[in-house]
Amino acid sequence: MMRIIPAIDIIEGKCVRLSKGDYTTKKIYNEDPVEVAKEFEDYGIQFLHLVDLDGAKSKHIVNQKVLENIAKETSLKIDFGGGLKTEKDIEAAFNSGAAQITIGSIAIQNPEFCYKMIKKYGPEKIILGADCDNRKIKTSGWLEESNREVVDFIQNYKKNGILNVICTDISKDGMLAGPSKELYVEIIDKTSVRLIASGGISGIEDVYMMKEIGCAGTIIGKAIYEGKIQLNELKKLIENA
Repeated sequence: MMRIIPAIDIIEGKCVRLSKGDYTTKKIYNEDPVEVAKEFEDYGIQFLHLVDLDGAKSKHIVNQKVLENIAKETSLKIDFGGGLKTEKDIEAAFNSGAAQITIGSIAIQNPEFCYKMIKKYGPEKIILGADCDNRKIKTSGWLEESNREVVDFIQNYKKNGILNVICTDISKDGMLAGPSKELYVEIIDKTSVRLIASGGISGIEDVYMMKEIGCAGTIIGKAIYEGKIQLNELKKLIENA
């Protein structure tokens, strides 16, 4: 069964969305992320992708309280990312209620540390964030580009124990123009990781397409907030799985 994973991105404690990761395109959808999370749960959703965009930019956790409050007020299984640079940050995320954490920038900057964290916490608790633009991994809230090619990057982490990968094609993110099907098919074929597709979902048909190609999960953001996908459509998909 493919996981349906709505996204809540946080800036200054508020639920926002960006386009292509550009902070200047910020649009606030709700002042209270807990309210949003509770609504997801009301429609049978079990998983949540929570991103601390302030943390990603600042390179340390900023919106820890939002994580704590959502974990306290719902039973959603939260994967949390943004600003996780040290073991102290990772411990803080788990202690605040994250079921899983996503390593992004640090996975490029300090792979040895990340391999150690995968061994310490186990591959079910650590997700690799492989966010790319033109197939090159980007870091620090997508503000910095590396020279690492996305499939090679994932293959290397697979050899070092990673099982779950979130891949966002940044050029598609927040654009409601459809996901990068060909890239996701290639990643699944060449790496055999459990791929969670992110970016570009524009309607319920895209969600079914991600299921058909073998994704382990699909993250949905702006399509929900802009009403392109209704929560009752997702509820029906979950119930029929």
